[in-house]
Amino acid sequence: MTSRGNHRSARMNYKFQDEPLDPKGTKPIREASSILEVLILMIVHICKKVLFFDTNLKIAVYLGALFLLSLIADVLTFPKSYFSRSDNIFNQYFVKIGWFWTLFLTIPYVSLTSYTTCCGRRKLIVTGHLVRLLIATVFWYVWVTIFNIVEINYGRCNSRSFTDKVSCLKEGHFWNGFDISGHCFILIYSSLVLIEEARAINGWEKIRDYIRDEKYSRSLNDKSPSSNPLKNISKEELDLLKTSYDKFTPYVRAFLIAMALLQLLWDVMLVSTILYYHIMVEKFLSGVIAILTWFITYRVWYTIPNLLPNLPGQGIFKYNVEKVNSTNTPVRKRSVLSDGKHFMGMPINKGQDPTEDLK
Repeated sequence: MTSRGNHRSARMNYKFQDEPLDPKGTKPIREASSILEVLILMIVHICKKVLFFDTNLKIAVYLGALFLLSLIADVLTFPKSYFSRSDNIFNQYFVKIGWFWTLFLTIPYVSLTSYTTCCGRRKLIVTGHLVRLLIATVFWYVWVTIFNIVEINYGRCNSRSFTDKVSCLKEGHFWNGFDISGHCFILIYSSLVLIEEARAINGWEKIRDYIRDEKYSRSLNDKSPSSNPLKNISKEELDLLKTSYDKFTPYVRAFLIAMALLQLLWDVMLVSTILYYHIMVEKFLSGVIAILTWFITYRVWYTIPNLLPNLPGQGIFKYNVEKVNSTNTPVRKRSVLSDGKHFMGMPINKGQDPTEDLK
């Protein structure tokens, strides 16, 4: 009798090897990441560091370089280099068609991220997100046109025989006008647009966890209060979200990496323009116009509630929340690759994949 009682007690506390596990009440965890995915996430993390460098500080650096470095360039002659040649490959095939390259990367990136976060709602995708790129294109075209009008109408040829710029240049003469730097404008404005549009990636990796947890809760018909941002979307939208997230995430990461590389190229070419082209006033004024255009749109217009378009990352659920660092721990100490409790400066919860918080 005692032996059988002990046997029953043991069976109550332990499961034998061949017994099926009861899945009820067991919250699913993220599947293990492959080595390739971890490497890609590390590259994405580095690209985010490049793109999301303090924007206010970046603008201060832009303005400082446009003023001080341009002023020095007006007085001193810097040594010639490959970048001082107007026919260098970066100037010919990138800067001169810089807005094309900006749209070439941002249009598919915004389309994929907004389609996912808006769960396929086409009207919201277009009016809430893609229209931002149309607005930016209109501003780019208007300002570049104004720059050309100013140069043509308020300039003159070094030969009195010609009164228009086209004829003057065609005959080999020099047109002396106030040439507001279109290159500085496009390089700074494109960089700021790339940075802002890329912000849709913030919190992107968390979406997979939200989908998994919400599907689990719905499978149990759990009606208890939940902080999951997907709790109010329909089953069809949840299924579409899962499908599009799994399908588009590799492309979203690839476009983000390309956007970071393009933004770095724009900064290099901006330094080249500051050192070798235009005078200080022409460069500084174009930079101020680019920064003001970015500020009025992304920092004022798009932040107004209930007014379209939306900011990057806004959809039918909230996932894009940038964490504010409230600790006094030095950045260098928090950015240790791994100390057992953190991965690349972010906390690791027990039982979770170490790349889970890379967002």
